[in-house]
Amino acid sequence: MTMDAVHPRVLGYLGRALSLELTAVQQYMTQASLVELWGDKAAADRFREETVEEMQHAERIVQHMLSLGVAPAASQLQAVTHAPDLVGLLEHNAVLETQLINHYAEATRFCAVIRDEANAAFFQSLWDEEQHHGEELDAWLRELGGGRSRGYGAYSANRLARRNPNQRATF
Repeated sequence: MTMDAVHPRVLGYLGRALSLELTAVQQYMTQASLVELWGDKAAADRFREETVEEMQHAERIVQHMLSLGVAPAASQLQAVTHAPDLVGLLEHNAVLETQLINHYAEATRFCAVIRDEANAAFFQSLWDEEQHHGEELDAWLRELGGGRSRGYGAYSANRLARRNPNQRATF
């Protein structure tokens, strides 16, 4: 398929998807370094794994765009969100993952409407993977007490007991 055969709106979905995936890469990479400064190596490792997964999504999008004859260009990355603790970071990540899930759902539906089966399948595979990421993120939040309103204090107290408060970094 060449660029002439691709609906302009599909190209817009691809460009936005690349921006969102690169935003996620930037966010998870930053958070990995931040929580490592807090002394939470396990969380840093998980964020690094997420960084790799999101980078793989970005690479697939770039490859797909190139196969369509389109020069990839991320239009705008969102600013990295921050929070004073792991639960807050994860809550921000849930917002970003929801943006990705919703974007891929909309792109998949649009491609189905215009009968673009190849791009519908491409977006569907990313949608499925992001839904899985969202489920993993929800499970991680539940493991930590389900967010600020339920059980957050116990998690925070455990982390503070094992960390030197002078090493706490924020941005």
